[in-house]
Amino acid sequence: MNLIPGVESTGSALSAEKIRLEIIAQNIANANTTQDHEGNVYQRKEVVFEEYVTSPERRIPGYVDENLYRGVKVVDVYNDPSPGKMVYNPGHPHANDDGMVEMPNVEMSREMVDLISASRAYEANLTVVKTARRMAQQAIAIGR
Repeated sequence: MNLIPGVESTGSALSAEKIRLEIIAQNIANANTTQDHEGNVYQRKEVVFEEYVTSPERRIPGYVDENLYRGVKVVDVYNDPSPGKMVYNPGHPHANDDGMVEMPNVEMSREMVDLISASRAYEANLTVVKTARRMAQQAIAIGR
């Protein structure tokens, strides 16, 4: 019984979900940022995951569970192109001539849903690692 491929796949998923959680936190932190370092309104960021296969020399030809050698990685973090809300606030330093301020396209409810989803995925992958560890410990105990 080889638990390492499953743990490697889960480890890659943990890394990817960690990055996703960091991006969500960045979106929440900048929900009211009307100007970034370049003078533009903050744009919500999203993460793109992609499956990858580990190096071919690690795979065992004809092995039934060769899919265990698959993982996930972050391939892109991109700006959400949807426009932000225009809010009437003539006293704001970034207001246009009509007194309107463009706010970031960050919706707190959407970010919270994404945050819960990412944290649940992280927890699920962590449970896989803990279960694999427990199985390995039990297998060692049987051999004694």
